[in-house]
Amino acid sequence: MTANLLALGAIALWASLAALGVALAHVPPFLLTGVALLLGSLIALPLSRFDWRLWRVPASTLALGVYGLFGFHFLLFIALRHAPPVQANLVNYLWPLGIVVMAPLFLPGVSLTVRHVLAALIGFSGAALAILGRSAEGSQAVWAWGYVPAAASAFIWASYSLLTQRVRAFPTAAIGSFALVSGLLSLLCHALLEPAVALSARDWGLIALLGLGPLGGAFFLWDAALKRGDARQIGVLSFLTPLLSTLTLLWVRGEAPNLAVAMAALLIVSAALLATLGGVSSRARKAATTDR
Repeated sequence: MTANLLALGAIALWASLAALGVALAHVPPFLLTGVALLLGSLIALPLSRFDWRLWRVPASTLALGVYGLFGFHFLLFIALRHAPPVQANLVNYLWPLGIVVMAPLFLPGVSLTVRHVLAALIGFSGAALAILGRSAEGSQAVWAWGYVPAAASAFIWASYSLLTQRVRAFPTAAIGSFALVSGLLSLLCHALLEPAVALSARDWGLIALLGLGPLGGAFFLWDAALKRGDARQIGVLSFLTPLLSTLTLLWVRGEAPNLAVAMAALLIVSAALLATLGGVSSRARKAATTDR
């Protein structure tokens, strides 16, 4: 239960990403990501009690962290530039499904059940409704090569989330080093690929919220959740992200949810309950067997 609460905390922070992104749409994406990740890395200071030794991890683990944080955002931004944003975002939200389906491939002792597959498919259907339900009436699906990096971005985050459980154990504070290096690489991409811009005081304030929340604090909560819980259940819970993101964006814009969003909520909550309650009943049966 603690793991699921930590995961929900990360999901709640990620839900603010779209609204903050809209407010900062004029800021080049790599600059935005780089500064936010650098600010987010500072969260590791109190977690490590200002002991830099807790930030140190083997080179292979650091490479995995950069693969996850930098690789995910790098490919996502390429996708958003070369494919319709709504559809690209939907393809990117294959990552919760990837966590559920790929868990047996990456984690020893984990099996894929019909219940988890069904929950993942229901959850993805809800995510699709939450995102596409906001698109313009009559919009048509159009193929764009940007869907390829969107799918690759989803694979990176799903595989990163699972592989962090395969490497030698590291403290959650070490996420700070992942964010630090990823932020520096993002700023390098900004210097090479984007024009220089001047940021206002309001911009800096919103970027600070971005760094403390969806591009900072969420990563620490996510890592803590994965260390304590069932990756399959957490993957299904992650389908709440596009729903909450959509609701937050609607609230900020002063718009009311439509029927598609309401149906998405029903599907996603059903999927989460199917995966989570099923896991609880399985543990209860196991405990009862042990007691006998």
